[in-house]
Amino acid sequence: MRAITFTRPGGPDVLELIERDTPQPGPGEVRVRVAFSGVNPTDTKSRTTAQPGPGGQIPNQDGSGTVDAVGEGVDPVLIGERVWIWEAAYQRPFGTAAEDTVVPARQVVLLGAQPSFELGAALGIPFITAHRCLTVAESLPDRVGSGSLTGHTVLVQGGAGAVGNAAIQLARWAEATVIATVSTPRKAQLAASAGADHVINYTQEDVVTEVRKIAPKGVDAIVEVAAARNAAADAQLVARHGSVGVYAGTDEDSMTIPVRSQMTPNARWQFVFVYTEPARAKDIAIGDINTAVFDGAVRVGEEAGLPLHVFPLEKAADAHRAVDEGAVGRVLIDVTT
Repeated sequence: MRAITFTRPGGPDVLELIERDTPQPGPGEVRVRVAFSGVNPTDTKSRTTAQPGPGGQIPNQDGSGTVDAVGEGVDPVLIGERVWIWEAAYQRPFGTAAEDTVVPARQVVLLGAQPSFELGAALGIPFITAHRCLTVAESLPDRVGSGSLTGHTVLVQGGAGAVGNAAIQLARWAEATVIATVSTPRKAQLAASAGADHVINYTQEDVVTEVRKIAPKGVDAIVEVAAARNAAADAQLVARHGSVGVYAGTDEDSMTIPVRSQMTPNARWQFVFVYTEPARAKDIAIGDINTAVFDGAVRVGEEAGLPLHVFPLEKAADAHRAVDEGAVGRVLIDVTT
């Protein structure tokens, strides 16, 4: 099979297209014939820091495709099913940037006949992360479903990013009032297309003032991409028993939180790293995301506020480079071309 691998950490140029043996699923595993591989910032960061084993590392956590073999203990009825994949490469050598990948059976989710493989490959990391950010407040349910957030308000800081888009789509499906912040008119249009009720350009408007006009008592959940920059505003906007879900940052980032003002509403500041989040929360997220897919509540493409940037497998380095350079939308690798 054709596969992208890297044998040392580094920039996108360490990625190589090679031929290698098709992997066989072991006990409890399935093999998926990959259609699309999704590239996340976490994939490119791993490429720069990971020390691959002797056989090299196939990158990328997210993907979609068709189950074509199962290992011992796995019901063969899965063979032929269209699925989406999550965390393929986490502590494993087989990511999704290959014609075939092998993962534990629990890490493939039925996609059904109608949703596209592009949509399936765009789920994974962004949607699981967004789900976690939307469910950690004590004032909110731990499940996201149709109408589950009726009467609640969500603020998505950075509404044009992949996680921001996922949060907007899930929150709108749950019938929350959704406020998104962006930095450009182009990103404002994307956030609106995703379903945001209100869009604030933080380079031109005061976020605290504008959000308070919409939600005088504050917001129930804040999905936060840049806590080091936005902590002061978030502290003024989180409602009683609300939460700030922080899902991005660097080792150098730090923030200052006013203690007393956060004690009064019993606010929760939750740091979110999808790989180590509690197993129960992740299982709930997978189920809720798939329900949203089957309900037709999740979309991809320009009309959904999530432009797709698709590269052939041999251009995987360019796909990683696009993510490193901040491509707006979702970067996918078409493994079939």
